[in-house]
Amino acid sequence: MQKNLHFRNILELNFAMLLISTSGTLGRYIDMPVPVIICFRAILAGILLFIFCRWQKIPLTTSSKDRPTIILSGVLMGLHWITYFYALKLSNVAIGMLSIFTYPVITALLEPVVLKTKFQKTHLLLGLLVLFGIYFLVPDLDFSHSYTKAVVLGVVSALCYSLRNLIMKTKVGQYNGSVLMWYQLIVISVLLLPFLFIMKSSGITQQWFPVLILAFLTTAIGHTLFLTSFKRFSITTASIISGMQPVYGIIIGIIILKEIPAFSTIIGGLLILTSVIIESIRAYR
Repeated sequence: MQKNLHFRNILELNFAMLLISTSGTLGRYIDMPVPVIICFRAILAGILLFIFCRWQKIPLTTSSKDRPTIILSGVLMGLHWITYFYALKLSNVAIGMLSIFTYPVITALLEPVVLKTKFQKTHLLLGLLVLFGIYFLVPDLDFSHSYTKAVVLGVVSALCYSLRNLIMKTKVGQYNGSVLMWYQLIVISVLLLPFLFIMKSSGITQQWFPVLILAFLTTAIGHTLFLTSFKRFSITTASIISGMQPVYGIIIGIIILKEIPAFSTIIGGLLILTSVIIESIRAYR
């Protein structure tokens, strides 16, 4: 009975990773300006999370001293999504997803600086391994090449995501994860709302279905299931399994978009994912 329950929990966590990994293919598929896509994503996901919090009677109040931190995390989350989607538009699902998956090692390198924890020399070696992986993702050091721009944007996206996670680390114990995510979605919606009028947003009439999938399945349900998994698994176990995210994303990209990653992309991805798994196992021990 216990084994069956554990197996079910593992399946649920993998399902969460599968839902989140759809962002790569959807980011490539939806034909609208990136800020417009992200704005619709934030608004729709925010509506769903608001309904969910009301249904579960989860209070949406926050302390005034915590709001600047929450607002900053929303700005960083918005920058993370925008740079990630631009990386996808400039390259393909494989390069876009693998370049942002440098974030676990970036987080390990930044944590001693941001949270004043002890610095570990091993993180430097893992950082070099990630750089070596990025080397295989970039076709050449030519910033006029769209793939080079995509990898740079992907790493910037990973940096924003790492900083967001680090500054939110001190708040997750005080507030429900859905509440924190809802406030971040509000910040993103407010900041990007003008782009609905500046940029062409009429495409939503033809693209409403993939946008709904991105907002509901990928953002609201996928991330909620991932947060729920923290109750059943350690953060380390969850992060190891999250290494499947770019794998799922690339497979979906192959099926839906017919994007076959190059051999050098596969090598670079393996190096990046290896660094993530090593760091996760070290943290577990």
